[in-house]
Amino acid sequence: MKTIAELIDTARSSGRKRIAVAAAQDGSALEAIVDAARHGLAEPILVGDIAATETLGTELGLDLKRFEKVQARSPAEAAATAVRLVREGDADVLMKGLVETSVILKAALNKETGINAGALVSHVAVFEIASYRKLLFVSDAAINIAPDIAAKLDIIANAVRAARALGVSLPKVALLAAVEKVNYDKMPCTVEAAIIAQMSRRGQVPGCVVDGPLALDNAISAESALIKKIVSDVAGDADILVAPDIEAGNILYKCLLALGGAKGAGIVMGAAAPIVLASRADGSETKLASIAFAALASR
Repeated sequence: MKTIAELIDTARSSGRKRIAVAAAQDGSALEAIVDAARHGLAEPILVGDIAATETLGTELGLDLKRFEKVQARSPAEAAATAVRLVREGDADVLMKGLVETSVILKAALNKETGINAGALVSHVAVFEIASYRKLLFVSDAAINIAPDIAAKLDIIANAVRAARALGVSLPKVALLAAVEKVNYDKMPCTVEAAIIAQMSRRGQVPGCVVDGPLALDNAISAESALIKKIVSDVAGDADILVAPDIEAGNILYKCLLALGGAKGAGIVMGAAAPIVLASRADGSETKLASIAFAALASR
């Protein structure tokens, strides 16, 4: 799989997934889920204020008659209800509507009533970039602010599961930093990267190959790695880029979309089912691709 179009086609061929939209009375989410249904990706379950949702659908020219609807009096109740549908097997994917991200994640990660899988959740993005020969995954651009080693191991595991869902059998994971050498005095992320890389060499990070610290150019350019004399199975051929913190991850994510002309998709992994956190700023293709990405990751 090398393109976002391939990702969408693969998800379509795998059959419709039941997607519970929490607080569905949101124009951006409604347009996205109806588009996904039109493309054969989704079987929507619209949870929230039914009257407001139907009124909004009429205003947007969307036909919502054939979709299942579940009444909820507030965004928090909608989030809890959508999570329950996933937990009880009535939905495969959870999707954010007109509800704060913190509210839907609180419902999803509730240890008693949520879909908490006992691991850290993290945002995983996938990009089709004209200058790179394959799909490239980036994590974490949205949730974990300053992950330590334990958190980065969970972030890696989530990204690896997502990559494998898209057909990457043994993902190559690059732990990013500003430099490729360990600087234990001033750049603790380089020390963490080196420790995790050594753990990978000893078989403690399953399902992937990890190396770091690697600067971005070393991670994706074989020529750059050669010039720097870096001997690595990952350098120049990374499938997954793991950012040292949320600032680096978020800037990289937005640069690829806004300046790099990349096509992308993003989901939250680590819970018992994928979560789609569609943003109003995302284009229609990004929203559709994110739903397709979640559909594949839910298998």
